[in-house]
Amino acid sequence: MDFLNKNNDNSQSQQPQQATGQGAGAPAGSGGGIMGKFNNALGGGASGEKKEDALDKGVDYVQEHVFKQGPQTNESAAEQTKDEAISDSIRNQYKNMSGKDFPVADK
Repeated sequence: MDFLNKNNDNSQSQQPQQATGQGAGAPAGSGGGIMGKFNNALGGGASGEKKEDALDKGVDYVQEHVFKQGPQTNESAAEQTKDEAISDSIRNQYKNMSGKDFPVADK
């Protein structure tokens, strides 16, 4: 267990470094290694960003520019799941109010 705690502490202390190609808002372990592969397999990272529809990208834009949550270009799988839940809620509320489906199809 000490190895895991030590490894976790090292990844957190290295996270803000720009040399790894990750932004300051990138989750620890999203770049490479076993945790990066696990995160990508769950739909996180840059590969998950490619699968976003226009509404998901709009949610990312608001989080980055309005709420100042940092770059949204390399989110963890958990963060992307949260964003998808937000966009699904927007779609449902739009349908409840207008009676029509949201103009942008969900991917």
